[in-house]
Amino acid sequence: MAQPDSKKIFFENLSGAGKAIAVLTSGGDAQGMNAAVRAVVRMGLYVGAKVYFIHEGYQGMVDGGDNIREATWESVSSMLQVGGTVIGSARCKDFRSHEGRLKAAHNLVERGITNLCVIGGDGSLTGANLFREEWSGLLSELVQQGLIEADAVQKYSALHIVGMVGSIDNDFCGTDMTIGTDSALHRIIEVVDAIMTTAQSHQRTFVLEVMGRHCGYLALVSALACGADWVLIPEMPPEDGWEEKMCQKLSANRAGMKRLNIIIVAEGAIDRNNKAITTDYIKNLVVKNLGFDTRVTILGHVQRGGTPSAFDRILASRMGVEAILALLETTANTPACVVSLCGNQSVRVPLMECVQTTQEVQKAMDQKRFEEAVKLRGRSFENNLRTYKLLAHRKPESELPVSNFNVAVLNVGAPAAGMNAAVRSAVRVGISEGHKMFAVSDGFEGFYKGQIKEIKWGDVGGWTGQGGSLLGTKRTLPAKHVDKIAEQMRKYNINALLVIGGFEALECLLQLCDARSTFEEFCIPMCMLPATISNNVPGTELSIGADTALNAIVETCDRIKQSASGTKRRVFIIETMGGYCGYLATVGGLAAGADAAYIYEEPFDIRDLQANVEHLTEKMKTSIQRGLVLRNENSNVNYTTDFIYQLYTEEGRGVFDCRKNVLGHMQQGGAPSPFDRNFGTKISAKAMQWLSQKLVESYRKGRVFANTEDTCCLLGMHARALVFQPVVQLKDHTDFVHRIPKEQWWLKLRPLMKILAKYKTSYDVSDSGQVEHVIHSRPKDSDASVAM
Repeated sequence: MAQPDSKKIFFENLSGAGKAIAVLTSGGDAQGMNAAVRAVVRMGLYVGAKVYFIHEGYQGMVDGGDNIREATWESVSSMLQVGGTVIGSARCKDFRSHEGRLKAAHNLVERGITNLCVIGGDGSLTGANLFREEWSGLLSELVQQGLIEADAVQKYSALHIVGMVGSIDNDFCGTDMTIGTDSALHRIIEVVDAIMTTAQSHQRTFVLEVMGRHCGYLALVSALACGADWVLIPEMPPEDGWEEKMCQKLSANRAGMKRLNIIIVAEGAIDRNNKAITTDYIKNLVVKNLGFDTRVTILGHVQRGGTPSAFDRILASRMGVEAILALLETTANTPACVVSLCGNQSVRVPLMECVQTTQEVQKAMDQKRFEEAVKLRGRSFENNLRTYKLLAHRKPESELPVSNFNVAVLNVGAPAAGMNAAVRSAVRVGISEGHKMFAVSDGFEGFYKGQIKEIKWGDVGGWTGQGGSLLGTKRTLPAKHVDKIAEQMRKYNINALLVIGGFEALECLLQLCDARSTFEEFCIPMCMLPATISNNVPGTELSIGADTALNAIVETCDRIKQSASGTKRRVFIIETMGGYCGYLATVGGLAAGADAAYIYEEPFDIRDLQANVEHLTEKMKTSIQRGLVLRNENSNVNYTTDFIYQLYTEEGRGVFDCRKNVLGHMQQGGAPSPFDRNFGTKISAKAMQWLSQKLVESYRKGRVFANTEDTCCLLGMHARALVFQPVVQLKDHTDFVHRIPKEQWWLKLRPLMKILAKYKTSYDVSDSGQVEHVIHSRPKDSDASVAM
């Protein structure tokens, strides 16, 4: 593969030689903090800087001594999968005083540290910025007290700060996602899924309290991910009289044969008079008004615990590397910044702009300006709230618009977790738009056989958390059966089509577009949603199902590595799915801390394999006991998993032994992750609204007629936005032989994986260094965010 342009390779232009960087975690802990610490340490060492741990947060900085220790490459081994923060975190009163910050400055100067990487919440980052502003004054005081030499003021004249937000609440403005939030959602959804089975058995109502004193993100997104009946959050208190409306909703759901009710409450939930709404209040309300058997579950610190999700590991690793790049590029006049996530890109945002906006949210809530509080949280939060309301609260028949349009939805290709959430969203949004919705079983095979039936609002209840495809899905392409499919479309008067699937779905839409010239039945608006674990669909950076598969890979790799603890040195060779697409192997490798990942897109030969074995051998001679190598199933026809296993076994003899594991279809199964549930739900809702718009635009003389390119689109995520792209235009960007896009964004993550595994390599920083401002409005669809 072509190497990046030399101007894009950081180590040719940026060096950390002579710099000392310290990393600390402060405030509440969050899963993924360790991955961020690991990335900061290894990237810092890679560029030639000295890197220090500051244990116990700001308290360790004030106390000094052994709390500030130099980090080594090996000191961050085996911490990627550990929850919390291994370097400790503490809330520090001493640092809030001038005397405390003076001690901290003295401890840093003694070690020559003038670069700080702070991982914490808004309080921790505000403290860091104050420390930075006072720095020169603190050094002058230290000189006056005779604690440091006068030349130290000039030598260490500026303190550079870069922040990363670690908070499970996702309560920090300026980033779409904070480190730890996705993992907390995993804990919540695991509990909710478990509770739903027992609630259904006994026809119970459960009231669940989740964390979020000042921010309702966890409550809102978990409600969206599990299809909760009601949610209460501090940013948008319910209207007066909400108690009666909630009871009516619960009662109506039970009347509709639903055997359980789920109510999710943020711990900071309030009413319009700023009075707290407690779980006990809601329980008593339901029991008194409805007589339902009701239970309360308070999740508490379970949400902070456990291993970080694949998403949090990748997010933290990317942010940690970006933080080092930011520190290398800072000057004395560079304001302190936060490394944040916008859509699928890392950006740098001025720290105090983020802090001020976050504080404005609380002010707006205190002053009962709730609509403004929601807007200040950002477009992602706003869109989550809008989507939840759209899907959870059904309008009475009398209030629904009458469109007289029939819309069919079907799944195509291999099953992917999150497909059912997308179907549920499509059906309910379609009904809200006034359409009659039809479900097609078994893809286009079922279509031409007439396996089509109307699907109602209640039919998709409880679908969000179901894995696989409840509609059924087949790989059959429509080309050979277009006449029969056209006949069925005439029979059911189908006016629009929503296809949810992988690469086959793209091929299907291309074939239907070609058939428009022969059959007018296909001259209708059509939209495709990418849903495949392989993430190999052109026109989108992320696909429904890929995150669930990544988590399955990462969890399995964690267990496999743990199986070798206490044994002699061992290397594991793991085969992943993906066809010819190396997304799962590469991104799974980054999240699991792999030493190498072999993929089709990056050709390799026997010399590369030999170099990898030698590299692992050298690492094994140090304190590292376990190695992990991932191989995409179609990476090379000759260098099979068995071949690589035998090569490593032979060449590593006397240093390490080998084991191999083919993960197979376990990557395709299981309940969808919170991300896949929400991603599927939101893009499906957007697709249905687009279809509604196109139906209106193409309705002429009593019928729908749409035959232009822009009426047959794929809805995908590109950088920071959800974008509709005509499928015909995607042909030039597709390698149809190997069923992959010609350009794939995640290939830029491969050098990052190699650097963190101690390889010397080139790293493309062309996307780094973008400084943005919170006050500028984000792209309309950045709510699709998530960096993978």
